[in-house]
Amino acid sequence: MRNYDLTPLYRSAIGFDRFAQLAEHAASKKANSGYPPYNIELIDENHYRITMAVAGFNMNELDITNEGDKLLIKGTKPEASTERNYLYQGIAEREFERTFQLADHVKVVGANLENGLLDIDLEREIPEALKPRKIAINQGKIVNSSEK
Repeated sequence: MRNYDLTPLYRSAIGFDRFAQLAEHAASKKANSGYPPYNIELIDENHYRITMAVAGFNMNELDITNEGDKLLIKGTKPEASTERNYLYQGIAEREFERTFQLADHVKVVGANLENGLLDIDLEREIPEALKPRKIAINQGKIVNSSEK
């Protein structure tokens, strides 16, 4: 795997440090692990859902934390009290930690665990100040407040 040095981007661009952090996060091995599998679904323009397959985990073994622009999902399994002798083990019941980088103004609105699938609902709330607004076009001369 190639490692990219993003230091020049930090030196010459202002306000793009978050982009560089995202690129570094995407390139890391930890961010690219395949367990547990998940889907990211666009429900509508401002609603998303992350569905994660967490077979073998119950609600007490899952932890969801939203801090700033990061969403962290952890699954922890207690130590098994009895030793099992598997002939074949295809169900991975190992601990996991998965981090998602959330875009600006995206917040977690709820989570639900049903049939081994963990659904996490997200919503983008754009503040009124950032929403597009229509500018009226007047006909004639523009009057400055200093000319009155």
